[in-house]
Parts: sequence; structure tokens; C-alpha cells
Amino acid sequence: MDDKYILKDLKKNIEAKPETKKINQNKELKEKIILAYSGGLDTSVILKWLVNKGYDVIAYVADVGQPDDFEAIKEKALKTGASKVYVEDLKEEFVTGYIFQAIKVNAIYEGKYLLGTSLARPLIAKKQIEIAHKEGAKLVSHGSTGKGNDQVRFELSYYALDPNIEVFSPWKDEEFLSQFKGRTDMLNYAEANGIDVSQSKEKPFSEDANLMHISHEAGIIEDPSYTPGDSILKYCKSLKDAPDKETKIDIFFDDGVPVKVLNKETGTIVTNPLELFTYLNKLGGENGIGVVDMVENRFVGIKSRGIYETPGGTILLQAHIDLEGIAMDREVMVIRNMLTPKFAELVYNGFWFSPEMDFLMGAIQKSQEMITGVVHLSLYKGNVSILGRESPSSLYDQELGSMDIEGGFNQIDSKGFIKINAIRLKANKAILDKYNKKYFD
Repeated sequence: MDDKYILKDLKKNIEAKPETKKINQNKELKEKIILAYSGGLDTSVILKWLVNKGYDVIAYVADVGQPDDFEAIKEKALKTGASKVYVEDLKEEFVTGYIFQAIKVNAIYEGKYLLGTSLARPLIAKKQIEIAHKEGAKLVSHGSTGKGNDQVRFELSYYALDPNIEVFSPWKDEEFLSQFKGRTDMLNYAEANGIDVSQSKEKPFSEDANLMHISHEAGIIEDPSYTPGDSILKYCKSLKDAPDKETKIDIFFDDGVPVKVLNKETGTIVTNPLELFTYLNKLGGENGIGVVDMVENRFVGIKSRGIYETPGGTILLQAHIDLEGIAMDREVMVIRNMLTPKFAELVYNGFWFSPEMDFLMGAIQKSQEMITGVVHLSLYKGNVSILGRESPSSLYDQELGSMDIEGGFNQIDSKGFIKINAIRLKANKAILDKYNKKYFD
């Protein structure tokens, strides 16, 4: 072959190599990242921003009972640039593995909040890690801000489930923050990139919904003196609109788990866990039950105002507390009640997957072994009234507790009981008198 053609072919090959290398480099930049996606403004902007940065974004949508159009969310994610979309139905697991577990311990944060959002986050994170493993992705991402609780709940769960996972949190990334100073920047970016933002523009505050509750916060609600009025309610009727007629129901428990609801007005019986909880949400919502307006302490050290609607959870909690009164040993209850605020704190702060939670769960399950029976309730204009209770494991002895029958209790014995318990009180008073006389006379 002529040397001229050999040199020409060699030159062509040399010139082609850089272009080939460049293409390969671009392929290497297409690293997979699993994004927890809601279809709202924040996660849609984050999705597009990650795609524009060269990532292969796989959107993950968790169905935990929020009233969303999941097909529309999936289409929006694909249109925004996701290479794939997972829509996972987690409702049944949410009810049995998280909500019912919290009811067992009567979990309430700071005396008011039934932990609706807090309970959903570890489940959402768990499924996200499973998808990351399935897709061979090393990166996961979420849209939670750097001021809130959800960032902590997501990320602590990620690391607890997979210590080697890498987390990209846009609201803690300098480059992202330099581009998006606030909501206006995000709206402008969305419009420039063809992302539908009509719904986001209309919202004067933020909402998070699932089977357990719907929360309202941020925006106009950030003023703690602001009264949003009944128009804010989504799950519950206002007390003014709730029917002027009580709804009587029975809730049956087996080892602390609700297993059946009977509506005494209609004869309706529900036993499936998901259907049971959904039905209680319906009854509670109709009767305006479970609306809470509070200022709470976030884990990061900031106070925030939230308005919560938790209809079904509120009914279940009151029924469960009442049943424990008849079926739980006094000293077991004392110890379990010491664990309740710690459990709520762990859930709220994002430590669902932790050694201390495993320890608490073991103790809680043991405490529920005899919490079996039925509670009779009345639902009326925001109130859950207990009408009575029955339990095959009842520790209540009607004769023993009666004021009319001796029932095996010799009241004269109480004299010695009181004297023994008074010994330390008498001793303490004597010491105080002696101390006061010595130093103050």
C-alpha cells in the first residue's frame, strides 16, 4: 500500500480517538441517582437540575395514601427528564408496620402530634434504598430543606440501611443554593425548562399528605398568630359542618393491634388493616376529629408551626389507651409510659432504624400481649367519647373494686399499708424541722 494512504489512515485514526474518548467520558458521567419524587415544584426542579448536570435520574414515587394522580406524576417525571419512574404502593405496609406500631405505644410528640409525616419517612427511605440496590445506583436524593426534619429522617434511614450509600441533598449543596435563592428562582427555572408550575403558584402554604394525616405548614402559616380558618381543612369537616348526630362504633383489638371495626349505626364491618384504617379516616373526617394546631420543636433546633389533620389515628389512639386501662398491669403501664415519649422522640428525629428503637420495639411488643378486647366509642363533633370496654384478659375485678361488696379485700389491712408508706414521710418531716430549727431560729 502507498505510504501516502497509510499516513492518511493513521492521521484519521488519531483524530478520531479524542472524540471517542469524549463520548465515553460522557457515558461515565451518566451516573444513576434515585430521586424521591413527589411531582411538586421542588422535586421537579431538582430532577431537571440533576438531568442538566449529566445524571441518569430515576424518579421514585411512594404511594403512602396521599390523594395524588400517580399516573400524571409519572408522566411529569418522564417529561421532565427521568429515565425511569418507580411508583410504589406502600399503603398496606405503612398501616401495619408503622401506624399500628405507633398506636401500640400511644405515640404522641410533645403531647399533640401523632407523627404522621415522621412515620412515613423511614418506610419511603427503605423502599428507595431497595430501588437503589436493584438499579445498581450508589446515589440517592430527596427534596427536603436544610432547615427541616425530613432531611434528617431520610438521610439517617439511608445510612442505617446502607452505610455505603451516597446522598445528594440539593438544599445543602453550595452550587444549588447559589442558583436558587428562593421560590421565585425555582418558578423561573421551572418555566424556562417547560415544567408545569401552575399548581405551585397557587399554594399559599405547604402540605404533606398520607394515610395517617395531612399537614399544613410554611408560607402564610409561619405566622403563629395567623388563623387560617376552616377552609384549610382537607381531611376533616369543620365542627360547624360536622353532623349533629353521634356515630357509635366498636373497635376490636388483638394483642394491641386493631383487627375489626363495627359501625353500630349501619352494621358495616371492616377487618382488612388498610380498609379498617381508611374507614376510620372517613368516619373521623366526617365528624371533624383529629385537627391540631401547634408550635413544635424541630430536631435541628428551630420551632415551627404546623396544622395537622389525623382523623383515624386519633380514634384508634383513644380506643387503644382505654383498652390498656382494663387489660394492662399497673407497673407494666408505668414503665411503658416512660418509654412512650422516647419512642415518639426517636420517630420524630429520624431514628426508626436504630439499636435503641429495636430495643424499644421489643419491650413494646411484650407489653401488648394481653391488650385484647373491644372498645365502644361515640364520635361527635371533634370528640371521641368512650362508652365502655370489654376484654377477655381484663384485670378488672368488679367485686374487688366495689364499694358495696368486700370482695376478698379486708379494708382493715389498709391501715397497716398506709402506716408503712407513711414511715419515710414522717422521717422526712422530722429532719426538715430539725434543720430549720438549727439554721433559722
